[in-house]
Amino acid sequence: MRELSFLNKGLTIVMTDEREEAKDDEGNSPIETFYSERGLPEFVEFLDGTREKLIQKVVSVEGEKNGIPVEVALIYNNSYAENIHSYVNNINTHEGGTHLSGFRRGLTGTLKKYAEKSGMLDKLKFDISGDDFREGLTAIVSVKVQEPQFEGQTKTKLGNREVTAPVSQAVSEMLNDYLEENPDDAKQIVQKVILAATARHAATKAREMVQRKNPMGGAGLPGKLSDCASKDPSECEVYLVEGDSAGGTAKQGRDRHFQAIMPLRGKILNVEKAMQHKIFENEEIKNIYTALGVRVGTEEDSRALNMEKLRYHKVIIMCDADVDGSHIQTLIMTFFFRYMKELIENGYLYIATPPLYLIKKGKQSNYAWNDAERDAFIQQMKGAGADSSVGIQRYKGLGEMNAEQLWDTTMNPEFRTLRQVTIESSSKQIEYFQC
Repeated sequence: MRELSFLNKGLTIVMTDEREEAKDDEGNSPIETFYSERGLPEFVEFLDGTREKLIQKVVSVEGEKNGIPVEVALIYNNSYAENIHSYVNNINTHEGGTHLSGFRRGLTGTLKKYAEKSGMLDKLKFDISGDDFREGLTAIVSVKVQEPQFEGQTKTKLGNREVTAPVSQAVSEMLNDYLEENPDDAKQIVQKVILAATARHAATKAREMVQRKNPMGGAGLPGKLSDCASKDPSECEVYLVEGDSAGGTAKQGRDRHFQAIMPLRGKILNVEKAMQHKIFENEEIKNIYTALGVRVGTEEDSRALNMEKLRYHKVIIMCDADVDGSHIQTLIMTFFFRYMKELIENGYLYIATPPLYLIKKGKQSNYAWNDAERDAFIQQMKGAGADSSVGIQRYKGLGEMNAEQLWDTTMNPEFRTLRQVTIESSSKQIEYFQC
């Protein structure tokens, strides 16, 4: 509803929740109103609310080109990721399409022409790519098409070729005017582009270093990796474990035939806020690449991994069941989402869910994964007896479990609970984490 209000400025959307359980004590239903006066510029400000702005003003254009209504709004921030959303007739086109191609062509061509004209690229010894112009960019592209043709399995990719030129033209005109009228902002944007190109160039060298260290055999595997005996990737799984203490317990409790353990040192680098060459120079990230047996993706496509070389078909993130554990989970998930997306798309990434509590009474014991389960087990164990004392142990971390407990609750394939990571779930988790 909020999205629709941004895409249709001036439209008021009132949503009333008439479910009985949602009503207050007086029987009133909660009402939420969505309204946007400025439309896409407000949408961009909403999406970019938690980021540090590079330019203060949202650049936007609204008009009709070759009979096609086009609306575009964009802003630059100090992050290193692009955040572009595209829409056709209010439909979110997740896979992009011809309107997104037109936007990228107009943006890259106009900024590059301005940068060359200003002389700021004269000392640069390597070429700038289109990705460099979109680093730190948040943008919305919305078009209205009379007869949209959608491609792809999910029908979320626009295929109308006649849309590319109007969007490109609208973006070029909008940016030309803005850059001429705001030379200080224009300089900031070009400097960020140059920084992105420099970082990408350094990242290429860092990638090459990772490639050279990536072994064909097992001799060069990371020292902390406790590998499994099986060489069949379809039955092998590797646990990415938080810290050496939990790693030691997991090594004792695992099934050595098909389970490998890779302890990670605390919180890995936040790839959402780091320059690319810093990512590939990071020791923990290099160890993950090496342990999995995949090579680093190309500059053009970070997902271009040699998946046939993948050594495990289950990559399981196993962290403590607390706030820090959730934080580390998200950092690892963000890395895979940005640099090994193909791993998620193939369904190879999982999250283990260790229990929070052990409830004991005499010889009877139960594990609980949340407070509600804990309370239910306590009531069940107490029963009607007056002297029913129940012991409760809260696990502050995986290291507090012994090997047998960790196997029983989290690593035994017959009883464990694994959540499979999907593109949708990981993107929502990252968005929540950024907020």
